[in-house]
Formats: sequence, structure tokens, C-alpha cells
Amino acid sequence: MTPSPTRCARPDCGGHIMVTGFCDTCHRRPHAQVPVPPPGPAPGTEEPPDRPTAPTAGALDRDGLLVLPYIDSPDPAEAASATARPPSGGRRCGVGNCVGTIGVAYDGGPAPAHGFCPECGTEYSFRPKLRPGDRVGGHYRVLGYLAVGGLGWVYLGEDTRVPDLHVVLKGLINTGDAAARRSAVEERRSLTTLHHRDIVRIVTYVQHQAPGETEPTGYIVMEYVGGRSLAWIRYASDEELARLFGGPFGIGHVLTYGCKILGALEYLHGQGLLYCDMKPDNVIHYGSEIKVIDLGAIRRIDDHSSDLVHTPDYAPPKKERDERGFHIDTDLYTVGRTLRTLAARAARAEGLAARSFDALIRRATHPEPAARFTSAAEMSRQLWEVLREHQVLSGREPYPERSTRFEPTAALFGSALGTVPSLDHWTRRSGPDAPNLPVGPPDPRDTARALPVPIPDARDAAAVLLGGLAADNPERVAEQVTREPALRTVETALWLCRAYLDGGNTDEAERWLGEARGMSREYDWRILWHQGLLHLTRGHVHEAQGEFAATYAALPGESAPKLALAYCAEHLALGQRQTAEYYEAVRLRDRTQGSAAFGLARLHLLQGERQQAVTVLDEVPTTSRHYDAARVAAIRVLTGRLSGTGPTAAGLSEAAERLEGLRRAQSALHLDGSGSWDRLVTEARENAFSCRPPEGWGPDFPAGELFGPEDTPVALSQLLYRSLKRLADQAGSAGERGDLLDRAYAVLPEAVGLRDLLRGRRRTV
Repeated sequence: MTPSPTRCARPDCGGHIMVTGFCDTCHRRPHAQVPVPPPGPAPGTEEPPDRPTAPTAGALDRDGLLVLPYIDSPDPAEAASATARPPSGGRRCGVGNCVGTIGVAYDGGPAPAHGFCPECGTEYSFRPKLRPGDRVGGHYRVLGYLAVGGLGWVYLGEDTRVPDLHVVLKGLINTGDAAARRSAVEERRSLTTLHHRDIVRIVTYVQHQAPGETEPTGYIVMEYVGGRSLAWIRYASDEELARLFGGPFGIGHVLTYGCKILGALEYLHGQGLLYCDMKPDNVIHYGSEIKVIDLGAIRRIDDHSSDLVHTPDYAPPKKERDERGFHIDTDLYTVGRTLRTLAARAARAEGLAARSFDALIRRATHPEPAARFTSAAEMSRQLWEVLREHQVLSGREPYPERSTRFEPTAALFGSALGTVPSLDHWTRRSGPDAPNLPVGPPDPRDTARALPVPIPDARDAAAVLLGGLAADNPERVAEQVTREPALRTVETALWLCRAYLDGGNTDEAERWLGEARGMSREYDWRILWHQGLLHLTRGHVHEAQGEFAATYAALPGESAPKLALAYCAEHLALGQRQTAEYYEAVRLRDRTQGSAAFGLARLHLLQGERQQAVTVLDEVPTTSRHYDAARVAAIRVLTGRLSGTGPTAAGLSEAAERLEGLRRAQSALHLDGSGSWDRLVTEARENAFSCRPPEGWGPDFPAGELFGPEDTPVALSQLLYRSLKRLADQAGSAGERGDLLDRAYAVLPEAVGLRDLLRGRRRTV
């Protein structure tokens, strides 16, 4: 059943709202859709009417994009010119696919507005068919000329039936131009069905026959979007931009423009259309929104024969245009070029976000079409992710999100620092001194198992089946795939690759990765990621780094490739700054990500920066699965040896307070009953004893239950002796128990030969 049309809400109109959003009678939008400017200042504080209101720096809208400043619409009388200025530089003839150029100036003179094509001899005219004061469609009065587009003149008009309703009329430059006529017909047919908030909307379509013409000219009547094109940003002064944006024009604004533009193109692509001519001139910033205008170059996605309308500086190279025409990735290419142009005027992004933005533009404008983004939605998501990264690196709060490309993981690599020492910490070392804290990079194989894995492609027929399988028996799944060819998909091959990697069978993992590569499209980032995991599992970190770098180039907004690159840089010792940049970008985006926090803490410890490491660990939130490990790690950092250097008295005091806090939460941390508490306390006491300065710990020594009643070697040694004796009770064998007892007796003072007496009786105690 067809729904009843919505009546126009204006009291003086009895029309109905069309699919375009405009009334079929008064040709105006409903009251609710009329943009309302923000409230003005208090009386007596008014600013000049042409001064826009800048939003709060970093403020986000409902889509998680930056709130754009409000731009007032210019007075229509000032927006249009009473004088028509024909286009300069020449245009392609297009009559019968003629490649001749018309409208070319000679000998320094002005470009002719009328003449004949030098190739085919067809007469052409760039002269406008309308003059100010002309009436079109009976009630649209022409006010002046706005611009001359790729295919026709653009006029500003007003609806004489509705006060202050301004419209834009667009017609052909030359009705004898067959290519222009075909494009105009396509534009009219397509645009009247489009309805998107960021695309200029069509009010109606009218025809007008000027005196002396043998046939009427068609005109599209569009909403008038008053504002400024993004091309203005390229030439505005720093002062103008600062006044408008409330500070420097930044990369965050460029990213926001990009996401909005891509939202419009995604809609067009969903309608089976290509835009073809994206550039800063074709996007209007009005109010606090944008509109994509001038859809004269629009064409069907499956149209590979009609002439292309494009701007060379923003379209792919001519060789590509001639060989393959325009596709969705071509539209995305033009967006990439547009954003690059705007970014050249913007303040550079913060930290790693600058490299991420550059990587995004490189992918969008890659010389190989297969390496570009495959959809506007995919490119928009990466833009959105880079904006998130820029925001947090600029000191703003992270925006809650979940990756659309990688599964969340609870695994933590490099957890040795946050793990309570086992008995091996005492029984498998020689010498009296406690070992240094574990601050080296973790094992590559452990890291490979802890890194996130890609979210399965829901379009893959085997994705649902694989989601319920355990990876501990890949042989059974591989055998089933052999019997059932329908299961031989890319997702199955990648699943088997990971399953064999978890089991340490790198040869089988490599074989299945080869199967996935053979079935997937070229430049599939999932293949690159799994190849990196394979290299890590084999211990080939340098090779893994190259694969993860390629994944980052394909997904510049994602955190997972940066986490992998951070580990590789740490393992390969590529430099503190580079490694920290990757870890910090991941950590700030998601503070629950323990692997990044522990990696950054290790870097601080390598520089002897204990307190900075503790600060990073303390910022792991209670909502993180790695919160408990971070608390344990902080205590070990405060009390442990670092490059042969012991803790400070202040560090011991802080550790004592933290240990008391852990005591109250033992049941939550599972430190009671397992001996973990005893081992953690014993390590702290051992370092307090063995690292005690000759002059003592001083007035900051935390005398009490944990470190004893007084700062003396005898008191500390006796306390440590009792702790080691308790650990001996946890031993799993007589030999291990004997080793622990030996270490316990070794710390006792040599008074009255007691230590030697007890050491001789250790086997019977």
C-alpha cells in the first residue's frame, strides 16, 4: 500500500512534500528542515553579523566528528554577479565524441565566447541564455550569475511566489553539444531521486525558450546553499581561518570534511552512481554542515562509454582514465586528492596521527587501483579512526569504540613484569644478588599468539562454522576441508594458518596461508597480517616488521598494526622515540590495552625512569583485564633491581602502601592460598636487604610489618630468612626445598655460628 503524501506544514500552502524534501506547490522545505542559526549574543554584546561563531575546540557531534563552525549565508545580492564571464582555458567539443578544443584564446586575447570547433567545424556558444530579470518556469526570476560549471551556466534566482526563497538554476552552455545534453539528461534523471543531507537537493525541473531559439532549454532548479566552498580555505589568510575555526585550521577539520564527503559518496554509490568530479570547489560549508554540489559529472557505475567530466588535478592520470575509465576507487582517489589539498593548508596532525593521515592519502591515491580503498565506507572508517588518534594525541579524551577489523583480545604480551615470580626466581640463579627486573622485549612467539586477529568476513560461507571451533585440533578441520570443497574458503585457510601457528607448526601454517593468498584478492591486508604472524612465530622479527608496515599502510587508522610495529621496533632496538610513538598511540586510544602500557613501561625502565613506568602502569583502568598485572608490575618496579641499581627508600615506602592495598584484595587477585603473596613479599624484602646502602635507608624507611621494625641489617636479614623459609614449604621437590633453605640460611648473620649450624641441618628441618 502506497503511503499518503505528507502535507506541507506551512499554513498558506496546501501542497505535499515530494521525495526531494520540497513542497510540490510552494517549493519550500518544511519548517523543521530550515537551518536555524545559533542563538545570538546577549544584548549589548553583539558581534558583527559577518563574524561566525566558533565551536569549542575539540567538540564532537553525534557522529563523533568535529563540530564545524557556523558560517552565515552571504547576502544573495552579493553572491551573484550581474556580469557573465565566459570560461577560459578551452573546453572539449564533445559533439559526436569530437576531441577538439573550443574556446581557446589566441595571441593573448580573450577567450572567444562564440565560434566553431577547429576539428569538426560545429558551432559553439558559451554565452548564457538567461539574463538578470528573466523569468523561468513562470515564477523564477534570475538575479545574476553564480558560476559557469563544467557543462553549463549556474544562475541565482528567486521564487517570486515565496518571499526570500532563493534557488539555483543550472542549464546547458550549448544545446548543440551532444555530450553536454546527454550528461544533463542523466543529471536531471538521477538528481531528482536523490535525498541525502550532504548532497544538494533538487526542487524541480523547468524549461525555458528564449526569444530566437528553436527549442527550449531545460533547467534544474536546486536549493540555494549559501556558504563558502572548501576552495576558499586554500586562499584564506591565517587570521581569517583562526577567526572562523576558533584557532588554527587543523587536520581534524580536514578529516571531518572527508568523512562527510565520503558519506555523500557512499550514498551515491549505493544508488549505482559515480560522482567523478570531487574537488574543494564542489563542496560548500554552510551553517555547521557541508553540501556536495555541482553533480553535473555524475554517471552510472556501469557506464564505460560516455564522456568523462573531471578535473585533471584531482582525477587519476590520463593513462588510467583512458584504459579503465572511472570506478568507485576513482571517486575515492579524487577524495584523497581533495583532502591532500586541504591538508596542505592545515596544521599538521599530532604525533603518529600525521603519519597515519599520510598513509591514508597514499592508499586512496595509490597508482595501482587494486591497492586503493574498495568502498567509501571503508575509507571513511579509516579517516574516522585517524581523527580519533589525532584527538587523543592532542590531549583530548578517547572516544569509545571497537575496531571493525580486528577482534578484541584479552592476551597480554610482555607480561613478565606483571607476573609474581615463581620459585625458579630463587632456585635457578647463582650468587647472592637478586636479578634485574625483566625489561627486555618479550619472546616473538608469545607476542604472535597475543596479537589481535582479524574479524572474520561475514560474507565468507565458512565464517559462522569456524566461529564455534576450538583451535587445538586443526588436523581434524583440515581433513574436513579436504572432504568438503565448499569449506575451502579464505577464512578457513586463515583460521587453519592461525591454529597451526598456535601449535608451533609453521610449515603447515605457511601452506594454508598460501591457500588463502591464492583465493583472496590482490592487496588483501589479512594476508599481510598473517604473514607477519608467521614470521614472528619463526623468530624473524625484521621480516615481520615489513608485513606489519604494509598492513599499517592499508589500515592507517587501526591500532593492531601499530601495536605489532611497536613490538618489532622494541625487539630490533630501532630507537626509543619510534618505539614509544607506536606504543603511546595505541595506549592512549585504549588504556585497557595492557600490552601497549607494559611496552611503554619497559621503555621507561630501560632509561632508568622508574616513576614514569609506574605512572603508565597506574593508568591501566580497573575495567582492563590487565589491571591486576599492572598493579603487581608497579610494586615490582618500585622495589626491584634495575641495571644493578636498587630501589629508593621512597620507592619502598610507596610499595609498602601498595602491598597493603593488595593484601585487602587478595581474594580478588588470587594471591592467597597459592603462595603468590609470599613470593611477591619475599622479592620486595630481598631487594630491601641486598640493596640497603651502607649508611642505611634513612628516615624514609617504611618500618612496619612488611620491612620490619627497624632499618638494620640484622632485622632485614631475619625478616628475609623467615620469608625464604615460607617459600621452602611451597617446594615441589626435596632438591628445590634444599636450595631455598640454603638461600634462607645464607642471609642470616654469622653470629655464634648459627648460620652454619642451621645450614648443616637443612635436610632434616
